[in-house]
Order: sequence, then C-alpha cells, then structure tokens
Amino acid sequence: MASKAVRQRVETLTTEQQNFSSQPKGVEWTVIVLTCQYKDSVYAFQRELEIRQHKGSIAPGVVLLTVEDPEAHVGSGGATLNALLVAAEHLSARAGYTVVTSDVLQTARILILHMGRDFPFDDCGRSFTCLPVENPNSQAEALVCNIDILLHIMTYKLGPGCTPGVWVCSTDMILTVPSYPDICWEGFSGVKVVSVPGTVSYARNHGVYLIDQEGYVCDIIYKGTEERIKECAQQDGRVPLVSGIVFFSSETAEKLLATHVTPPLDACTYMGLDSGSRPVQLSIFFDILLCMARHTREDIFVNRASRVLQSSDIANPTAADGSDTAIVRSARAVLWQELRGIPVTMAYIADGCHDYMSLSADDHIRNLTRRGSVSSCFVDRHIAHSELTHPALLNENCSVINSLLDGEIAVEPNSVIQHCHLQGSIHLSSGCLLSGVDLMSSAVLRQYQLCDVILQGHYIRLRGLKLKIFSIMGRQDELQAPFTNDSSTFLNVPWSEFFERTGIKKDDVWNPGTLEDDQCLLNAQLFPVFHAFEPISMGDVLWFLGSERGQHVKKWHSAWRMSMKEVLSCLDQQAELAWRQQLFLTRAQRKLQSTLLARKDNSLWPLIRAAVCEGHDQQILNTLDTVASTTEDLGVAARTLACVADVLGCMARGQGGLRSGPAANRAWTAAFRLLESGNVALGVKRLTEERGKWLNRPDLLVRAARHYEGAEQILIRQAVMSARGFISVRQVELPPMNHWVVAECPARIDVSGGWSDTPPITYEHGGAVLNIAVLVDKQKPIGAKVRRIAEPKLHLVLNSGGRGEGIAMEVVCQSLEELQDYCQPHAPGALLKAAFICTEIINYPSQVSLQDQLMAGFGGGFELHTWSSLPHGSGLGTSSILAGAVMAALITAAGKSCDTTSLIHAVLHLEQMLTTGGGWQDQVGGLVPGIKIGRSKPQLPLRVDIERIPVTDEFVKTLNEHLLLVYTGKTRLARNLLQDVLRNWYARLPSIVENADALVRNAEECAQSFINGDLSRIGQCLNTYWQQKKCMAPGCEPSAVREMMAVLHPHVHGQSLAGAGGGGFLYLLTRKPRQKEAIETILRASEGLGNFNVHEVEVDKTGITINSHANSCPVK
Repeated sequence: MASKAVRQRVETLTTEQQNFSSQPKGVEWTVIVLTCQYKDSVYAFQRELEIRQHKGSIAPGVVLLTVEDPEAHVGSGGATLNALLVAAEHLSARAGYTVVTSDVLQTARILILHMGRDFPFDDCGRSFTCLPVENPNSQAEALVCNIDILLHIMTYKLGPGCTPGVWVCSTDMILTVPSYPDICWEGFSGVKVVSVPGTVSYARNHGVYLIDQEGYVCDIIYKGTEERIKECAQQDGRVPLVSGIVFFSSETAEKLLATHVTPPLDACTYMGLDSGSRPVQLSIFFDILLCMARHTREDIFVNRASRVLQSSDIANPTAADGSDTAIVRSARAVLWQELRGIPVTMAYIADGCHDYMSLSADDHIRNLTRRGSVSSCFVDRHIAHSELTHPALLNENCSVINSLLDGEIAVEPNSVIQHCHLQGSIHLSSGCLLSGVDLMSSAVLRQYQLCDVILQGHYIRLRGLKLKIFSIMGRQDELQAPFTNDSSTFLNVPWSEFFERTGIKKDDVWNPGTLEDDQCLLNAQLFPVFHAFEPISMGDVLWFLGSERGQHVKKWHSAWRMSMKEVLSCLDQQAELAWRQQLFLTRAQRKLQSTLLARKDNSLWPLIRAAVCEGHDQQILNTLDTVASTTEDLGVAARTLACVADVLGCMARGQGGLRSGPAANRAWTAAFRLLESGNVALGVKRLTEERGKWLNRPDLLVRAARHYEGAEQILIRQAVMSARGFISVRQVELPPMNHWVVAECPARIDVSGGWSDTPPITYEHGGAVLNIAVLVDKQKPIGAKVRRIAEPKLHLVLNSGGRGEGIAMEVVCQSLEELQDYCQPHAPGALLKAAFICTEIINYPSQVSLQDQLMAGFGGGFELHTWSSLPHGSGLGTSSILAGAVMAALITAAGKSCDTTSLIHAVLHLEQMLTTGGGWQDQVGGLVPGIKIGRSKPQLPLRVDIERIPVTDEFVKTLNEHLLLVYTGKTRLARNLLQDVLRNWYARLPSIVENADALVRNAEECAQSFINGDLSRIGQCLNTYWQQKKCMAPGCEPSAVREMMAVLHPHVHGQSLAGAGGGGFLYLLTRKPRQKEAIETILRASEGLGNFNVHEVEVDKTGITINSHANSCPVK
C-alpha cells in the first residue's frame, strides 16, 4: 500500500510505462481560457481559438474565453485567479445562477493557458509562434503554433483520465512529450505538478522541484546553487524541472477561487480592480504552490520580499519594497491560511523535454531549425505550409514557415524565414531570422547577403495610426545586456564599432537621463517609425549593416524612432494575424491551382475546410472558378467543380441536409445547357452567377453543392463520351419486319479491382478489374428482344422477372417529348429510351418528329422487351449488362453490326447519358465470356482493353464446384454509394488514393492466381478485395450481411458482396466442392439472417449471344 501511495504522489513515467501505440480519448474540456496581456488583442486571439474549434482541433461544445490580464500586471498567479474567476462566472451564468458559485467547478474540466509577456522574435507571442511542423491528419490544414502543440499534449497526453479540476499551462516553452503517459488519477486530491527532466546546468537558470521520500513536493528552487539543485536529482541523475503545468483538483480550485473576495487577493482580478483595489502581483509557482510545499516555513514565506513573478519573467526577480511589501505579505498570509496543507504531488515525464523560449535569438533560431517530432501526430518539415519556385536552393537544415518564395532564393543552414513573401534573387546565409517581410519590401534584400541577422517587419498601432515598420538585430546580441558590459553588442559587433560605422551616437539611442542599467538594446530607440516627408521602409534599418551613411543617417535622425520594448508594446496583433492568414490563403490558392492543373493526387479537402473556417471561402471559390473556366481538360474542370461543391458544403457547416440529392432545379438549367454544349467557360460563368443567389442559408448552400456535383457529372459524362471513338458500327442487312432479334447475357461476379473502373477514377488513376461471366442456376439471367413493327412508335415492355415471367410494364413513345426523361434513371423505360438515342436509331433532340424519323429510317417502329431473373440491386451488373443486351439487339434489328469491344464502350457511353455514371467492368463481365481482366489507362480518351485469362477446362470445372451465390435479401442502390465514392475521390482523401492503388495491384495478383489455378490464393484476393470495397464505400456492409459472412467464414477460402456492396448477392469460394446444401443448412441454423437463397453458379463460356432466324451466334 505504501508503494502505491508514493506512486500516486510522484509518478516517474518511463518509456516502458507509456503507450506509444494509439491516441487515447481526449479530455472533454468544459472551458478553455486564454489569458493575454493587452485588451486590444483579446478579439484577435479569441478568433484564433474559435477558428481552431471550427477546424476541429477543439471540440465543438467547449466554452472558449480570451481574458485580458487585469490592468496592472498581476503575474502568473494573479492571471490564474482572474481566469478562474471569469470561467466560474460564465459557468455560473450558464447554470442559471445570478452570482458566482464554486459549485460549477465540481464537474468542470477547465484549461487555463497563459500567453505571458511580449516576445521579441514573434509579434504574436510565444503562444502563437509558428513551428516548422505539419499535422498530416488534421481535418483542416493549419499553421501549427506552439499553442497547438500544447493543446494536443494537454488534451490527449497529460489530461486523459483526470478528475474534474483546473489545468494551468504556461505557453512560454516548447514542450515535447513523445508518448502517452499513463498518469494515475485514482483517489487523487490536491495539486499535481507535471515535470520533465533537465540537466543540472539547464536548471541553473530555471526552477526545479524538490521531492521528499514520500513523493510530495517539498520546495521549488529557482536559480539555486549546483549543490542545491543536485539535491533534487531523480534516480536517472536528472532533475525535475518546473514545466509550467499544474493541475488543481476541483476542491483545491474552489479554495483558490474563494480567495478572490479576500483583500488583498481581490486585486488580482478584474472585479477587485474595478472596485478600486490596489493591484498585487503573484506567481503561481513561487506564491500559490510554494505555500503548499512541505518544507516551506510560514515566517519565511510571508516575509520574504524577493519573488519571481512568472516563468516568462524568470530572468527578472523583482524586489517588493515600500508599501508594496505590506501588500505582498498580506496576500501571502491569506494564501498560507487558505491553501496550506493541500498536498502537492508530481507526475515526472521521463521522456519529456522542456525548452524555454528565452530572449536569446540564437536559442530561438535553434528551436525553429531543430528536428525531432514534438508530438506523435505532428511531422517535422523544413518547408512548412510554404510555396517555393526553387526548393533545391534551400538547405535541409533551414526552416521556411508560411512563406512564398518566388525566384532564386537560397537559404543556408540554421536560418529561418517565416511569414514572408520574397521575390527575386536573394541569398540568406546561416544564422538569420527573416519574419514579416512583404513582397514590396523584399526588393531591397537583393542588395544584401544577410548573415547572423534578425530582420522583422512589425505591424504597430499608434493611437488611430496603423503602420508597418522594421527592426534589425544580431543573432548574438543580448537584449538586456547594459551598454557598459563588454558583452553588449548590436548586430553582433560592439556598440562602439556600430556607432563609428554609422555616425550614430549613444545619446541618439538612449535619452541622457536613462539609468545605466537600462541602457541596453531592448531600450535603444533605433527603429524608425514615422517620418514627416518620406515613407518608412526596410532600407531604413538595413543600412545599419553597410558603411554608406549618406541620406540614410539624415533620414534616421529626422524620423520618429522607437525601441524594441516600445515596438512590442504597440503591436497590432490583429493586423499581424491577418497578414499571416493572407499568406496562408495565397499559398492555398496557388496549391489549389497547381494541384488541379497538374492532376496531382493531393487531397484539397483540408485546404478547403481551412479557407472556409477562416472566412476565405469567396477567395477560394474565385480561384476554382478561374481554373474551371480556363482549363481545356474536361477531367480537370470536373474535379474543380467538385471542389466548388465541397466549398459550398463546408460553408453549410453540417446544416442544410445531406449532400446527396436532386440537381435539376430550373434555375441552373441555362448553365447546364452551356456545359452540355461544350462551352465550359461560359457555363462556369453562369454557374457562378447563379451560385451567388444561393449563399445565404445552409439549405441553399447544400442544394447549390448538389447542382455543382450535377455540373461535374456533365463534364465527367463528356469526358467518358470520348470512348465513342472506340465504337465501330457497320451496316448490314436490315432484318425483316416483325422478326425478333434476341440477345441473352450471363451475369458477372467481380473478383477484384472493382471501383477502379469507375469514371473519373478510371481515367485519372487507371483501372484493372478481374471478373467472371457466370450462369446462375444454369441460365443466362439477362436478356432483351426487339423487332421492327409497322406503327411508327416505340413499344417498350419491361419484365420484372425472367423471360416471359413476372409482371410486365409497358411504355409507348409516339413523340420525342416522351423520350425527354431518358436521363432520369428512375423514369419508366429510361434505360431503353437512352439505348435508342445512344445507338442513333433516334436523334434527340431533333426538329424531325419521332414518327418521321422511324418511318424514314426503318419503315416503322420498334417493339422492345427486356428481362432479368435477378432481383433489383443484385450487385451482379444487371443494369449495365442489360444495357449491352438491349443495344446489341437494337443494333442488329436496325441492320447494323458491332464487335464486343465497341459494345463495351457503347454501354459506357449510354450510362453517362442515363446519368447513372457507372464504370465499364459490368459490361466487360457480362458480354465477354469466361474469366478476364479489363484495364484502362489514366488518360483520355477512355479506352478499355480486355485480356482473357488462360485457364484449363479442368480448373474451370473445379471453380464451378466451389463457387456459390447467396442472395442476402438486402437490396442496395448503387447510385448513393457512387456519389459518396466520387466525392471522396475528388477530395483525394489519402485513404482513397492508396486504396485505388491497392485495388489495381490486387486485380493483377488475382489474375496470376487464376493462371496458377490456386483457389486458396484466389480466396485471399477475394477477402482483400472485400476489405478494399469497404474502404472505398463505407457503409456497404449491412449488419445482417456481416453476421452472415462471419458464419460462413470457416467454410470458405474467400467471400465478398457482389458489385458495390450494400446488399444483393454474396459470392463464395468454398473450401470444399459442391457445398450448396451444406451452406443452406449452416445459414438456416443461424438466427436473424432473414430471407436468403443459395444459387448454383458456373463460368459462362459464350458471353452475349444473339438469336436471329432461330440461329444462335456469339457477337464477335
């Protein structure tokens, strides 16, 4: 029991004790509070949090609050108390209370993130410093800032399993936690600090925890002696650093919150300051936590004057004197009274790493160029979210973040470019940091070869005036080193050398009354901000590097100048964030264009979602409109319109209904007609005009997205219709009037590769499908018969069962108007009507009437009957094979002839006219006999090549004995599945692209297995294929079918639902031969499988046959 208790108090989480395999469920935060220093930045950072919530990195239900630190700086402890009060106030109001109550903390999980003080190397502070990493699994593409890493660590690594309470996390460090620590929360109460190991030398400038033998925190030591620090060492010889992360249990948080009404601690909060209280500064570590540490003595704690306010101020311990001393003592006395006795334990993350973001430029550059993943879901990139024309000129040990580099821009090792748009020939030597340089300013850089220089553009606000200014310093410069120190430099050289080179004097940069210790680079008024007659540019600081004074020094003297400290206090962080977003958007627009025009398989969905979440949807839509209207490639145009549909769907934010739905509103007809006519540019323009009327409600956005998918289908249809070039029809003798022409076809089972035949996948990626023509219960189940009749009409008879069986539906067409629904798949006789048009028996649309066309061409009309003994939605390729049978019969009855290859391409054409959008594998399977593999190359025009697989008669006999069909009793509509698959393909989801590759590979492997006669290997290919189908079309496996397949699994080499899945027929390759009765017995013995039928199946050796004049002959 004792060892367990100690483990709860101090957990040393070694690599072996941590989980690297999977990400646990994250903490369900109730509130996330971000504290910031300036009220002018509250809105900008609140929006940053909200954007992250929209992008999915913060859960939808979390309350987000950005809280300004009270007017006077109150330290990390005061900021924590103020943030806790604001969070409790919001939760109290939501719960219906009229006053703040601590009861709301009992079930809440609150995360407080402290931004801390100004950071000279990033205008948005340490929290929003962008890092050279990317999150490839993010739902929306985004720059990765330090706060994103910390949010991930807190949510998925440190927080899971915690009790209700309050987490407090500083953001002034880069924290690395490679694994998923298993922190024990059983029976926890009090406070838990999180620590990572550090060396004794690192700890000399940092804080460390002293832990006693029972596992409690005894002291917090800051800048201790080497001997004192070594006393804190753990078993591994390293010391537990103060990482800036603390957890307060709900009970402890309630006690802390209660102090906000007690003077003088009330002055730490906005309520106290609003009540006129005198502000007091507290450190969360050296005031709040220290009073709970076991070895802390009351007299020393209360009376001690020297304090460290917060981690970002660690370099400046401040002494309280005068009247402040009494306030500090009083505040500490209250803390001692309220919090003393609360246990403080530690979670020690043995593989963690802590890098404080110091005021050293050298350290910052090292942090941004060091490789080594900060967290498991983030990937290091030396080029992150950037666009470059000459990436080969960048050394792999540099970093480019959120930038556009146009031209021959060379960057040497250990240099960083961030948030810049550069153009031209520029050379950046090692040790540089370039930040915030815009396109106009970059021109002057061509005159310099920078080395060990920090050059930054800053957006500042002076009252109502918004300005862009520039600062420069050296990598080795110490910002706070007094001018009198030998180590004090500017631009890496002694001040004396700088003054001599430029003609600037000491009194020009520091006022005569400035104290000697304050005469440092941080306070040097070096940087021009405003000039009465000339604009300020980057050249006004770059001249510091040269020996030419000239007009530069004169302009410098006459300009209003500011120090770095003054610049940081006037930053316009909202403008800075807007600049970064603009760069990100411009890069996104370029990436969209290049990806689409170069037909790359990159997924654009994360970019689209990012743009919509950041409010840049119109700019992205404009970019897509430009691509769609200017490209000459129909495939590119179709994919671009699909991207527009994705943007509109994303703008609906999950409201407005399902993406799949009708797309025939008359308002879009004019645009559709232009696309149908081949005028893509004008068609896209009309689409854009109409789209503008559908943007103000989620339901309208979804409906507009459906119509863009309808427009995309028109272009796919035109692309696929390029297959018409491979249709060859020749004239032969016209059969006599009233003479029946009968076409009969086998069904098909797809053994591997399906979906890779579906446009646009088939002509963008390339496809390969292996399938088998089969007889079902020894019959060809699909057929059509046609004859010419004297009356000039089309008499269509659709039998719901087999030939001469079932209920017949009759459709009579006597005018062209009655053919206009040929493109509506569910209209009566639509497929048959489309077949008459596709075979060019009927010209539609036409000024010549239907009757006149029929009489002129054929001396009368046609009577056409179709049948299929297979149930609707069987998955055995019925509709496509039936289309082939109908077209073959019609072509013959019209006095023409074609080969099977032409017929395959003709069916592909017909299905695009019908708008069902199917692929080519069904007709290949049912029209071509036996076992074969069809292939298509990733190109237009679309051509399908068929290779018959050479197998022996003995193997075919064996195969017949092992093949069975089981009708599952479940039907499915392939179109619904097809819409989802095409949407995912156009989004180029990585899983879909990888799966398309795997489908083609598996088809080729399966073909070889048939050649080898290896039933077991064929079964493995079949099982692999079923998994690939489920990846391609999630939801294609009904639960009843899953249960059926599980029951049959021990008895088969392999099994799969036929076709797209979702229901229909299940086909089996049984382990034993002739298993029909055995399978029926097994299924009947299983409960809940519903109605099923088991059918015999065998390889068909003839394919489509045409009966004419009572003679049977295969189509050649």
